[in-house]
Amino acid sequence: MSPKGKLGILALVSVALIVVFLVIQSGGNWSYILPRRGIKIAAIVLTAAAIAFSTIVFQTITNNRILTPSIIGQDSLYLLIQVFIIFVYGSTSLSITNKNINFVISVAFMVGFAFLLYWFLFRKEGRNIYYLLLVGIIMGSFFGSITTFMEVLIDPNEFMIVQDKMFASFNRINTDLLTISIIAIGLVGLYCWRMAKYLDVLSLGREHAVNLGVPYNAIVKKLLIVVAVLISISTALVGPITFLGLLVANVAYQMLKTYEHKYLIPGSILISIIALVGGQLVVERVFTFSTTISVIINFIGGVYFLYLLLKESKS
Repeated sequence: MSPKGKLGILALVSVALIVVFLVIQSGGNWSYILPRRGIKIAAIVLTAAAIAFSTIVFQTITNNRILTPSIIGQDSLYLLIQVFIIFVYGSTSLSITNKNINFVISVAFMVGFAFLLYWFLFRKEGRNIYYLLLVGIIMGSFFGSITTFMEVLIDPNEFMIVQDKMFASFNRINTDLLTISIIAIGLVGLYCWRMAKYLDVLSLGREHAVNLGVPYNAIVKKLLIVVAVLISISTALVGPITFLGLLVANVAYQMLKTYEHKYLIPGSILISIIALVGGQLVVERVFTFSTTISVIINFIGGVYFLYLLLKESKS
């Protein structure tokens, strides 16, 4: 089957799951059920698109299919920000209780960190993307160590608030923040659209891209900024989902079997929507909210990550 046919099937499955999510066990209370579930679906689609798109772009830039943007350390920084605010100001601080302020602070710090990291690493010639990954891993570990240290010292009652921030959830979506996120991600998508034509060439590697006339360094820097903004917004909106990008991107590669990003990007987004909507259905109807979707996604993604590592080592 052609990639277009597979995309059509993925689109039908995603639409079917969305419809099931909206109408299941509604009891006829449409005026109450549809708006609430509609907000969840909008957040799921937005998060799925942001994470899938940024992961495909990041893996294309790095030419590595087992890496995700979280390796730069933004997820760890997000948790550090939340724990630091509670550790210093307490859980009753306006920065925690007011979701709008918390969202702005989180996005500003995560995007600012990414800009600072890129500026520091790329201000000198000769430093490639792998140097960035190495520094990102070190910074992520550093942020995680500080976070763990503060979690040990924090008040046990306030630690429950911290735990709530550690896992992604679509049950506490703020409508205002969702609107802002949709606008921001839409603008980023429009900005990135003119660079999408370079992705197929970038997947060939730096040397081939340069030989084919692509302004490699400039395009990579711009795409890395796009990735940082998308991950920052999605993480601040719903929380960290570490392995979702790895899972959906590699499933898209295996299913579509093409190098063309005009198929890979929408395919990974549709697979991401299916994973998140299906996962949320399982959380609500099977586990009755006793767990979170990020736990399920990270468990499946972690197992799949180990499978990819073993597969790569054998090949």
